[in-house]
Amino acid sequence: MSQGPLMPKATAVWLVENTSLAFDQIADFCKLHPLEVKGIADGEVAAGIKGLDPVSTGQLTREEIEKAQKNPNHRMKVAVSKVKLPEVKRSTKGPRYTPLSRRQDRPNAILWLLRNHPELKDAQVMRLVGTTKSTIQQIRDRTHWNSGSLQPMDPVTLGLCTQIDLDFEVQRAAKDRPAVEPGEGGPTLMPTEMSLAPEPDFEEAPRRPGGRDDERLDADSVFARLKPLRRGEEDEDDDV
Repeated sequence: MSQGPLMPKATAVWLVENTSLAFDQIADFCKLHPLEVKGIADGEVAAGIKGLDPVSTGQLTREEIEKAQKNPNHRMKVAVSKVKLPEVKRSTKGPRYTPLSRRQDRPNAILWLLRNHPELKDAQVMRLVGTTKSTIQQIRDRTHWNSGSLQPMDPVTLGLCTQIDLDFEVQRAAKDRPAVEPGEGGPTLMPTEMSLAPEPDFEEAPRRPGGRDDERLDADSVFARLKPLRRGEEDEDDDV
C-alpha cells in the first residue's frame, strides 16, 4: 500500500479548490473515499479546514498534477523527498511520554491495571502509561490526593498505550510468574460423579460378604455337623 500525503483532508481541500482533478484521483492520492472528496467539494465535509498546498510541502510536483489533469486514469504518487532526515531513535529509558491533554487520565488507567492485571510489575505499568512508581504506590494504598474520584478506565481506550503493548506486558508477566506444581494449588473440585452421588446410609448398609456375621454362621453350621459324629463316637464307647 502506497503512502499518502501528510494532512490528507487539508491536501484534498487544496486540490479540490485549485485543480480540475477528478474526485477519484484526489481520493486515491489522499487515501480518502470518493464520496468524502465529493462532500469536501459540496462543503459538507472538512468545513473550516484550510487547504494545504502539496507542491509547496514537496509532496507533489506541478508536472504530476498537469499529467493527471490531462489523463483522468492517471494516478498521482507522492513525491520522494530528496532531503534525508536523520532517524529519530526513541530512548528506552524513562517513562513513556504522555500528552498534556491525557495526563489527567493516567491515575484512572493505573487503577484499571492494578485491578485487572495485578500480575504486572510497577515497571511494566510505568512503561504502559508513563507514570512514576510513587504514583502507583499511592493509588494502590489509596493515599492519592484524588483517590475518592478515581474510576478504573482502560488505558487502551484512553489512548495511553496500544493493545499490542498491553498484551505484550501481560504475556511477559505471565511468563515470569512461577509455575504452580500439582498439589500446591489448594483444594480441587470433586468429579461430577462423586459430587452428585447420594450419601451412603450407614445404618441400613448391607453387611459385607465374608464379614464377622458370615464367619459366625459358618462356624455354627460346622459345629452342627460335628454333633452327630460326636454322639456316634460316645455310643460306640458305651457298647465296649
